[in-house]
Amino acid sequence: MATAAISAKGIVKWFGQGEARTQALRGVSLDAYFGEMLYIVGPSGSGKTTLLSVLSGILKPDAGQVSVEGDDIWSLSSDKLAEFRLQRIGFVFQDYHLFPRLTTAENVAIPLILKRKNWNGAIEQAKKYLEIVGLKGRADLPPVKLSGGEQQRVAIARAIAGQPDILIMDEPTASLDGDTGHAIVSFVKQNVLNDKRCILIVTHDSRIYSLASRILKMEDGRLTGIEMGEAA
Repeated sequence: MATAAISAKGIVKWFGQGEARTQALRGVSLDAYFGEMLYIVGPSGSGKTTLLSVLSGILKPDAGQVSVEGDDIWSLSSDKLAEFRLQRIGFVFQDYHLFPRLTTAENVAIPLILKRKNWNGAIEQAKKYLEIVGLKGRADLPPVKLSGGEQQRVAIARAIAGQPDILIMDEPTASLDGDTGHAIVSFVKQNVLNDKRCILIVTHDSRIYSLASRILKMEDGRLTGIEMGEAA
């Protein structure tokens, strides 16, 4: 039996006040396991990104519990929670969130510097991660000089540079053509996923479903079904 990386129980999240108050998550429970690439799919507004934010320690739920290897993350102090995100979570945002005035290597080095690695050592290590994602020779370029697929690879390199247990990707293929998007996610599966790491992906892109271990379906803030992926 695989070990659960994340266990969520009864997650509830509301937004807004008064008549504008809406419920984004309605008692969501799930387990995500080490060694699997878990997809969360559903229409826009179904609560997918909100759920990712709760699971990763970014957005506090109004009710429910999120445990990472048995530790309730929302019982942690704000300082401990920030440390948890730095040490345990790698996040690849939909629009990459690269800093335009930094080189690709400097962007990748950010989590290493936050972990108090010296500047020169962080840059050299960042270059190795750029090589891992196929961007050797791009270390000194600013993000604007890269294609969309290359920028996505920089974001992935930055996310894995801190050696996270849990890699979370929000719509990783949204800005990419079909072939490039499939190649990026396939690359992540082959080079990042292992039995000590869990990958969660929110996506609308059915072209990459074949790479999933499991597919969780969401609608109106609820999980409505679970399918085994072709890669299970």
